[in-house]
Amino acid sequence: MTKQIIVLLSLTAVFLYGCSDNKAAETKNAAPATAAPHYTLATAEQQPVRQVMKLPAQLAAYQEVSIFPKVNGYVRTVQVDIGSHVQAGQLLMTLEAPELQQAAAAAKEKYARARSDYAISRDNYERLRQASNTPGAISPMDLATAGSRTVADSALCNSEKANWQMQQTMMGYLTVTAPFRGVITQRNVHPGALVSAEAKDTRPMLELKQIDHLRLQVDIPESIAATLRSNDTLSFYLSALPGRRMTGRIARTAMNINMQYRTERIELDVYNKDEILSPGMYADVLFDSKGNPHALAVPKSAVVTSTERKYVIVVRDGRTVRVDVTTGNESNDRIEILGNIRSGESVIANANDEIKEGTIVK
Repeated sequence: MTKQIIVLLSLTAVFLYGCSDNKAAETKNAAPATAAPHYTLATAEQQPVRQVMKLPAQLAAYQEVSIFPKVNGYVRTVQVDIGSHVQAGQLLMTLEAPELQQAAAAAKEKYARARSDYAISRDNYERLRQASNTPGAISPMDLATAGSRTVADSALCNSEKANWQMQQTMMGYLTVTAPFRGVITQRNVHPGALVSAEAKDTRPMLELKQIDHLRLQVDIPESIAATLRSNDTLSFYLSALPGRRMTGRIARTAMNINMQYRTERIELDVYNKDEILSPGMYADVLFDSKGNPHALAVPKSAVVTSTERKYVIVVRDGRTVRVDVTTGNESNDRIEILGNIRSGESVIANANDEIKEGTIVK
């Protein structure tokens, strides 16, 4: 009997001890659940962020042209080769086309005959008109017929003259001259080659580029394009000349945003008098963006970017509020934002997607 009482008391003590431990554990675990989480806060300041951006660019000739034949013929002579420097109007090559020469000679003869017929009919009409002053000497019908003949011969003479001039123009296409000063960069024909104006997908006879004056072409983001102005000086480095800093002025802007890449094409004039540079060279252009004076600056870690949106978490009345923003310039630790947020408001410095809307922050 005594042993049974001892066992019963022992079990009761164990049960009471376990209940007290569970209550202590529940009390311990419940305490943090009621406490507000603590986050590091930062202040959104109205301060533009200055950023130096490097963008790829490419040099292009200021003027370039691929020279194709305007008439069918054979290459007679080629006066230039790859690397030849030429001046505007300089002879580059000559073609020959016997059929054009024959057509030009025939057109000249037809024009001469038409001009002679017109001169005869005109003189005849003038004589008949003078004779018609004497009553009954010339019938009105004969005078009208002579006048109509003169008009017809004049029209035929003008037509043959136009045909002869056209043939002369075609003959002029047999002489190929340079349209501007530059360098021959391609030569694809040699004397004796047959060239055709109707052939499709053929290579040009010659290619001419102006290289003493180049264009540096670069596509810049629209956010930076709005801050640039004509004649702004930009620095750039060429891959072919490492370490050599060069400068150029903005000469032209496309005034159009590429819808796919959200960029705008600008061009810098680069003068190449010593001909060290060549079209096609790659370059890196440096843009010193002073930032948007209307933007707010926050730590970069305060901006959360997800697949659906970009936002910061603002603390208002002790609770978190997600505010959608767009970003601008950024430095090593700061980034510009634009959105429904006021200067001086607090944002969570180390925000993440797990912080829910309406969370109490102490």
